[in-house]
Amino acid sequence: MSEDKKTLFIEGKEVEFTDEPNLLEVIRKAGMNVPTFCYRPDLTQFGACRMCVVEVEYPNGRVMVNSSCTMPPEAGIKVKINSQRVRKIRKTVLELLLTNHDRECTTCDKSGQCELQQYSEEYGVRKLKYPTLTKEEMMEIDDKNPSLVRDPNKCILCGACVRACSEFQGHSVLGFANRGSRTVVQPMNGRLLAEVDCVFCGQCQAVCPTGALTIKSDVDKVWDEINNKEKKVVVQIAPSVRVAIGEMFGLKPGENTIGKIYAALRRIGFDLVFDTNFSADLTITEEATEFVDRLTNKGLLPMFTSCCPAWVRYMETQHPDMLGHLSSCKSPEGMMSSVLKDLLPKHNEEYTEDNTVVVSIMPCTAKKYEAKRSQLRRNGKFDTDYVLTTKEFGRMIKEAGIDFENLEPEQADSPFGGYTGAGTIFGASGGVAEAAARTAYYYVTGENIPETDIKGMRGVDKNSRSKTVELDIKGTHVVVRVVSTLKEAEKAIQEIKNGTANFQLLEVMACPGGCINGGGQPFSCNDITIKEQRAEGLYKEDRELPVRLSHENPDIIRFYKEEYEKPGSHKSHEYLHTTYADMRKGSYKDLK
Repeated sequence: MSEDKKTLFIEGKEVEFTDEPNLLEVIRKAGMNVPTFCYRPDLTQFGACRMCVVEVEYPNGRVMVNSSCTMPPEAGIKVKINSQRVRKIRKTVLELLLTNHDRECTTCDKSGQCELQQYSEEYGVRKLKYPTLTKEEMMEIDDKNPSLVRDPNKCILCGACVRACSEFQGHSVLGFANRGSRTVVQPMNGRLLAEVDCVFCGQCQAVCPTGALTIKSDVDKVWDEINNKEKKVVVQIAPSVRVAIGEMFGLKPGENTIGKIYAALRRIGFDLVFDTNFSADLTITEEATEFVDRLTNKGLLPMFTSCCPAWVRYMETQHPDMLGHLSSCKSPEGMMSSVLKDLLPKHNEEYTEDNTVVVSIMPCTAKKYEAKRSQLRRNGKFDTDYVLTTKEFGRMIKEAGIDFENLEPEQADSPFGGYTGAGTIFGASGGVAEAAARTAYYYVTGENIPETDIKGMRGVDKNSRSKTVELDIKGTHVVVRVVSTLKEAEKAIQEIKNGTANFQLLEVMACPGGCINGGGQPFSCNDITIKEQRAEGLYKEDRELPVRLSHENPDIIRFYKEEYEKPGSHKSHEYLHTTYADMRKGSYKDLK
């Protein structure tokens, strides 16, 4: 071993290590791998599943079996990752998990993506030695909320969901209950997710290795609407979907597939295809107007962004006394759906209040909850009829037999299809604040911001979940705080409450890294670089678009001139803004 570097040996190969937190990361860095259920790089080490065990020989000759996710790397050790001993342990672990598991794999939403299924195949588990779970022993499935399905019969007690809820959101909606063979993961006192203060962010299901937590699907309902000749079905597509869905079809993370997406939506059968980037620009014009008004007329500050439905629900259930800080702007999804329901029937006789169905495709499971908010309906009908996640949309593409990779790119429909770079970057943490700052600068000074890129607001890794940026708007000093995860948001809230907050604008996204890492995106929790690649895909489109400022979007300018007068007008407030409610009793049923 060289004296000027730290090395160890993996399967006889000398491997250098530096600051890796555990042996498992060293093994992965060396281009090898061991299976694991409970380890997620963004979460604390847990060591629950014992699948990542390796055989370690120490320099003194002692040989032990250790879990590689909890063991720090040590110089000079010799590691075997596929010895007969560790393979036997792993196979036994799999057999024990499968005996206590609902193995109806073909009807499981995670079929084909389930890690338990994958490892059972790889290790050749064909017969089980132990008594298996009976129908009488199965527990009730929790599917009474709009976003998630919790099936305790498929839980393997890896604890990833518990840690995600606690470490990302600081919320601890899920936890371990009982002991021994009766241990389960569930909300407090065995209640349903709809009966507790779950924000429906979906990060629990994003880290779940099996079908114990899945997205509540609306795919079949949307197909029924598309095939109903009496209905006109229109669709909007969110910014971050374009840089993630390609992963489901073998494309690289971050590759912008928006032209293919438009084409796929038309082949599926949607009547009109719009881009939520348009309403992201619309959101910015309204939000920047609201912020500048608060700033110059001594309104309530700091102002909170309101695009993230998980964050809005968190405020309603945990801090209803601070709801006045939230921007009254609807999210881009909410604005687009409201505009479509308002204007399509006025300009096209084929579309009526009764036959128009609005579908949104989002990276977010909480958007399903948002669409059912009582505040987001008019004349007794919801503005957004159905929300599909990126993964659900990918499933529809596959069901339709579309060769996504080889689709010729198409354009969105007018007049709600044009967008700017500012609308695109909404999908990454810091993007909303950066886009708002670009336009707020113009509203205050009458001039465009000198440097369009505000890189201090950007960053998606676990070391950049809270950023504070100071802006000089021609003598007006503005401090912006950007956070992702509700755990970081809570810290900002406490600063406000104890009087130490120095910021005037707070952007919050509940998911680590923002919408690019939303609960409805393709599975990415074992590779934290995927979030960075998706974010870069959005920033790349921003750099390449001819217009990068929301207030310069020609379609937005025309929209106000012909339809809604100006940002902040009476009609804008009627259709583009919303209200909030004290939800301290914390139940989805309160929204009915």
